[in-house]
Amino acid sequence: MIVRLAREQDLPGLLGLAAEAEHWFGSMVAEPGFHRAVDRHLRRATALVAVDARSALVGGLLFDAEPPVYHVDWLVVAARARGTGVGRALMADAQDRFVRGPGTLEVVTFGADHPGAVTSGARVFYERLGFAPAEPTAPGPEGGSRQVYRRPVP
Repeated sequence: MIVRLAREQDLPGLLGLAAEAEHWFGSMVAEPGFHRAVDRHLRRATALVAVDARSALVGGLLFDAEPPVYHVDWLVVAARARGTGVGRALMADAQDRFVRGPGTLEVVTFGADHPGAVTSGARVFYERLGFAPAEPTAPGPEGGSRQVYRRPVP
């Protein structure tokens, strides 16, 4: 697997990943706002993709680096690649590229009562990376609960 900066030609693959996760996050593929966000991250070079040995996209990450607070805007791993280290590799690459401490790294993920909290493994994933649950935040577009997770950056 290779993690690299996303390019414009990766947009169809990123939309494919988004389609796989819409049952958890709500509509993205048909949403102009999501397309604008992806385009903005592509132009700023703050979008990463993970590709497998066949050059198929298996993960994507959108990142905002505004020191001292850094934010994972979106992280999705293809269903077929979950549990293989893709998410961990994307997070490590993002931190290496974009984060300069001291500061705080944040992500908004499913609230504890959201059906995706367990099924997706997102909360456990972030906790294994050293994030701690913080305050609840606004519900997602599908109406499910959300929670901020935070990790200090030395």
